[in-house]
Amino acid sequence: MQCPFGSGSRSAARFAAAVAASAALVASAPGVQAQQKPIRFGAIYIMSGSAAAYGQFAKQGMELAADEINKKGGILGRQVEFSLEDGQGKVDVAIQAARKLVFQGGADALMGLDSSGVANGLTPIVPELRKPFVITHAASPDVTGKLCNAYTYRVSVNVNQNMGAAALIAAESGARRWTTIGPDYAFGHQSWEYFGKYLKQRKPDVELMQEVAFPRFGAEDFVPFINSVMQSKPDGVLISLWGGDLVNFVRQAKNLGFFDQKYQVLLSLGAAVEVLSALGEQMPQGVWAGTRYWFAAHDNPINKAFVASYLDRFGAPPSYNAEGAYAAMYLYKVAMEKAGSVDGAAVAKALSGISFDAPNGKVTIRAEDHQAVVGPTWGKLGAFDAKYKVRMLDSMRVFKGEDVTPPAAETGCKL
Repeated sequence: MQCPFGSGSRSAARFAAAVAASAALVASAPGVQAQQKPIRFGAIYIMSGSAAAYGQFAKQGMELAADEINKKGGILGRQVEFSLEDGQGKVDVAIQAARKLVFQGGADALMGLDSSGVANGLTPIVPELRKPFVITHAASPDVTGKLCNAYTYRVSVNVNQNMGAAALIAAESGARRWTTIGPDYAFGHQSWEYFGKYLKQRKPDVELMQEVAFPRFGAEDFVPFINSVMQSKPDGVLISLWGGDLVNFVRQAKNLGFFDQKYQVLLSLGAAVEVLSALGEQMPQGVWAGTRYWFAAHDNPINKAFVASYLDRFGAPPSYNAEGAYAAMYLYKVAMEKAGSVDGAAVAKALSGISFDAPNGKVTIRAEDHQAVVGPTWGKLGAFDAKYKVRMLDSMRVFKGEDVTPPAAETGCKL
C-alpha cells in the first residue's frame, strides 16, 4: 500500500510533523485556551482587626457564588476562581493589593473594599490597572461621584441612599435637635453631612447641633464621646459607627444608660448581621437600625435560595457584605457574557447601564455614574431569634432605590 504523502521514512516523518503542528495549533487556539484557563477574580476586604468579620462574610458570599456558577458551567464555558487580599483598612495596603492581584495574580476583574476612606484612595488608580472594580461595601458617594471613572462601579447602597432613608425616618420621629457619633474619617463625616442635608429638606426647622462626636476608627474607649453627647441633651442621635466599633459602643452605652434616655436613636448600620451576631441579646430593642441588605426583607426566589444555601453552609444568615460579594460575582457573570469576553475594557463597558437579578431584587447599574439604584432596609430592633441568633427587625421599611438615589447630575460624576 502506498502512503498518500509519498513513500519512505521521509514521507512518514513529514506526515507525523504535520499532525504534530496541527495539534499544536489547535491546542494554542484562543478558544481552547480560554476553556482551560479559569477566570480569576481578585478581592480586597478587611480580614484582620476589629472589622474582620465583614471580610469573612464577604469571602463566604464569594465562595457560595463561585461554587454555584461553576456547577452550572462557569462563565463563557470557563470555571471561576478568586484570590483574596487583606486590605487592613489602609489605602496604601489596598493599592498594593490591587496591583498584586492584577499584575502577579492575573486577575481578570476586581471587587471588594470595606472602608470609604480606602475606596476614595484606591479609586483614582483603578484605571491604570485596566480591570473593572466592583465595590460591594464601601459607601463613599465620591467613588460614584467626583472620583468616578470608566472602570469603577458599585453594586451596593451608598451614603446618599442610606442617609436619604434615615432622614425620612428622622423627619417622622418628631425629634428636633440632632447630633451624631461617627468614625472620624470620610464615612462618619459624610453620613452626618448628607443626613443633615436631607433632613433639612424635609424639616427645615430641625437643629443640627454643633456638639458632635467623631472618635477615631478602631477606638476602644467610647465613654468620653457618649458622655459628651448625653450632656448636650439632644432629641435624636445618628450613629454611623460600624463593625467592632459599634459593638464596643453599644456595650459601653448600655452601661452608661444611653439607651434609657428618650433620644430617637438611628444606628445607620446597626442591622448588620456581623454586629447583631456579636451582640446577641445585648443589642437594645426598639432602636431604629439600618442595613444595606436584610436577609428577611426580599420575597423572591433568588433571595430565598441564597439565604437557605448560605444558612445551610455557614450556619448563620447572610450579612449585607456577604450579599454584596455574592451579587458582584453574578453581576460579573452577566457582564462578561454580554461582552463575550473577559477583556477589562470590554467588561467595564458592559457593566455600564446593565441590569441583573440579585437577592435584593432587580438591580440596575446606572450608566451616568456607575452607581447601583438600590435602597437600604431599616427597622426597629425586635425579639431575639434563636434560629438566626440575631435580633430581627420590626416595623421594617424596605426603601426603593428610585426613592433614595439622587439624580446623577447631582453626584459630580463626569465620565
